[in-house]
Amino acid sequence: MARADKQAAVAEIVESFNGSAGAVLTEYRGLTVKQLQDLRRSLGENANYAVVKNTLAKIAATEVGIEGFDDLLTGPTAIAFINGDVVEAAKGLRDFAKANPTLVIKGGVLDGKPLDASEIAKLADLESREVLLGKLAGAMLASLSQAVYLLNAPLAQAARLAGALQAKAEEDPSILAGGAGAPAAAEEAPAAEAEAAPAADEAAPADDSATDA
Repeated sequence: MARADKQAAVAEIVESFNGSAGAVLTEYRGLTVKQLQDLRRSLGENANYAVVKNTLAKIAATEVGIEGFDDLLTGPTAIAFINGDVVEAAKGLRDFAKANPTLVIKGGVLDGKPLDASEIAKLADLESREVLLGKLAGAMLASLSQAVYLLNAPLAQAARLAGALQAKAEEDPSILAGGAGAPAAAEEAPAAEAEAAPAADEAAPADDSATDA
């Protein structure tokens, strides 16, 4: 490989490392071309599975500051550069390796930190982002339901009170004009009229006598 081609290949691997959330190193010895195609399809948008030369991958890893890859970069190597859900990508690689034992997961890197094969396996055992988000959403809905239940009675009372005030205001618009004290004054008025009525009745005969005189 010409020097310029090597530099371009290293730059491409560096770009893949920098543009991905993580990477998983595998040895694909014994896999057919069709099996490699099937593996790429199974990873979908979660990862870009690329065959690399070990010497160039070592240079690229050094350039991006990844340590601990030298021992892993042996034999026919392909790297799954993870662009989507890290857990889903790890699951896809694990499941494919179970069905095709010739694929060996050797390790990887996540957020700049090296991972060994056992840590990749633990990563694959985690629940996916969608499942975790679903559980979080369920917990939030449960909390909201409890909050609505607790607030339901006070809100119903407030709604009934608002409805009663609205109906009363429609019957007597002066309630709104008079402010908070108007309803109380309206309630006191009948009582005052009732007290004044006997006095008027008592005064009536005196008026009659004055007329007679």
